[in-house]
Amino acid sequence: MNLLRALLACLLLLPGLLTAAPGPVKKGAVTAELVSHDASIQPGKPFLVALRLTHEEHWHTYWINPGTGYPTSLNWKLPEGFKAGDIQWPVPHVVKDTKGNVTGHGYEDETFLFVEITPPATLSPGTEVTLHAVADWLMCAEVCMPGDAKLELTLPVKAEAPAPNLSVARVFNNAYADLPRPLAGWSLTAARDGAIFTVRLTPAAGTTHRPQDLHLFDRAGLIDYAAPQQIREENGSYVFTLAAAKEGDAAATRLAGVITAKNGWGGTTPSQGATFDVALGAPAAAAQVTGFKSQVSAAPVTGLLGTLALALAGGLILNLMPCVFPVLGIKVLGFVNQAGSDRGKIIAHGLVFTAGVLLSFWALAGLLLVLRTGGAQLGWGFQLQSPAFVFGMTAFLLVFALNLSGLFEIGLSATGVGGKLQMQSGYGGSFFTGILATLVATPCSAPFLAPALGAALSLAAVESILVFTAIGLGLSAPYLLLSAFPAAVKLLPRPGAWMETFKQLMAFPLYATVGALLWVLAAQTKDNDNALLFIFFGLVLVAMAAWVYGRWPKPAARVVAAALLLGGVWLGWPKPAEAAPATASGYVVKWESWSPAAVASARAAGRTIYVDFTARWCATCQTNKAAVFTSAAVLAELEKRNVLLLKADWTSKDATITAELAKWNRSAVPFNLVYRGSAEPIILPELLTPGTVLEALTKPD
Repeated sequence: MNLLRALLACLLLLPGLLTAAPGPVKKGAVTAELVSHDASIQPGKPFLVALRLTHEEHWHTYWINPGTGYPTSLNWKLPEGFKAGDIQWPVPHVVKDTKGNVTGHGYEDETFLFVEITPPATLSPGTEVTLHAVADWLMCAEVCMPGDAKLELTLPVKAEAPAPNLSVARVFNNAYADLPRPLAGWSLTAARDGAIFTVRLTPAAGTTHRPQDLHLFDRAGLIDYAAPQQIREENGSYVFTLAAAKEGDAAATRLAGVITAKNGWGGTTPSQGATFDVALGAPAAAAQVTGFKSQVSAAPVTGLLGTLALALAGGLILNLMPCVFPVLGIKVLGFVNQAGSDRGKIIAHGLVFTAGVLLSFWALAGLLLVLRTGGAQLGWGFQLQSPAFVFGMTAFLLVFALNLSGLFEIGLSATGVGGKLQMQSGYGGSFFTGILATLVATPCSAPFLAPALGAALSLAAVESILVFTAIGLGLSAPYLLLSAFPAAVKLLPRPGAWMETFKQLMAFPLYATVGALLWVLAAQTKDNDNALLFIFFGLVLVAMAAWVYGRWPKPAARVVAAALLLGGVWLGWPKPAEAAPATASGYVVKWESWSPAAVASARAAGRTIYVDFTARWCATCQTNKAAVFTSAAVLAELEKRNVLLLKADWTSKDATITAELAKWNRSAVPFNLVYRGSAEPIILPELLTPGTVLEALTKPD
């Protein structure tokens, strides 16, 4: 019985004792194998091999630009004198999850990743060579898991030209013919304008083929892989309008990748994919790329029309506010009393009143434009690209949203002032009544004017004035209509509790705007780990200031509210990221994204590796980094040893990181590893000090 147990143990251990497999290796849902088109090789003659990946149904692996996940990699261990080229990637396709959301670029079913191997000319015919490679991939379906395999391929060396390897030659040739290649005669240009790429593909002269279902894949991740691609035919060319990836290299000077057509390219290439690599130019002039200008400008025009429509609706809504609505009918009746039964004069009073309203809004718009100009000259950065400006707008909108919700009230005497407006007489009275109406509406209108204020500080001057004009027209429209049809005053609903409910309801669009601005701030402060957290804390203090202001009307409470408001603005005001600690020679800590492939590649190159499994919600992780990577001694040692720093960010669910943690019998972070040479990595304790990290880096092998 003991002997049987020993034999079983040996059988179970046998797969782990094998360093490489000469045939297919199955890991998870993918089977990997090294194959060669040729049955033998010649000295000095390059030959093709391929990593053959066979996927189970519904599973996929990834292209060089994966979108999500990471691309398949091959790390070679070749005989002396051999050289391996880069992977020649097949045509990718768009990968989607079960809900139809785009998740990346990859491959399913059977895929060949080709590599050209060049042997030395000194090989002796009659011998054999064995090629070793470690393949790493990420396989995904409903879930994702990493896969790897140690593979080998043995080939005889012969003096004569090789015969094909009959077992794989046919599928090998078919797959190789499907590789994307440049399109003969076709031309392609690319330009970038901020967050928009425009690519123009022009067929060769005389080409009648019309490619269908075009899609552009870029190799470097410059284009947002999940965003829809807009493609239009224009003057015989195909024009792509593509959204830039937020994480892409904004300074990139070239765009390279593959364009696919479902029906191929009409004989120019047998593949569905066409490769390209072009310089990124500035936006082309209209004469060079007709329609580029209209394509780019159409969106702002549409956006401006939408903004004007919202501004007009906002002005109309102002009339339903408690400080405006009760005096609406009184003002119109005042026009009637002044003009008697002359309908023309009543309408004239309405028009003059409207002029007063518009003049007030134009004056406000002009004041804001002057402030914007001065701010630009002083370097205040009054624009939506400025985190400080966006934070100020966020706090401003939050305060007035809380006002609409009833947390505090401002302008309680507005209705009383409004009640005196009908005392004015003549056209001059109507004109100044319009001005006063704007002022009276201010306590209620401020929340609705806040988006318009943002527009005035971020749009062009003419567009800003148009926005304020739309608000003024919205506010005065009921007066104009009622001036033309005074009898309709009787149809107005009576003021009542419904107005307070309506006012509170109007707070929620402002809360939504606050959320949108916080989303913008999250992107603007992504390089400063704690900035967004302090922004949230600052807004909490701003909200508390509004609560104190509304809760206690005494002067002392007003002082406390002001202090809380100032404290919230100071705490949340976006500040530049602090300079990273550096050595005397200028070395700073720079983290790269962790992946099994990155670890394997660095180990093959003999580098020391520090891996930090971390998450934003892990307080211990942040404490560890603050304690260790600000240490001058640690920085000096990292620089001296050229340590590769890899961060495995587990803030969001990540199946690959989860699987890697499970491999080390861990299910939580922090978890830190130091790889040195070929030995097993050193596992560091959960709580780190500079001393523990230095000991791991300097420990004798």
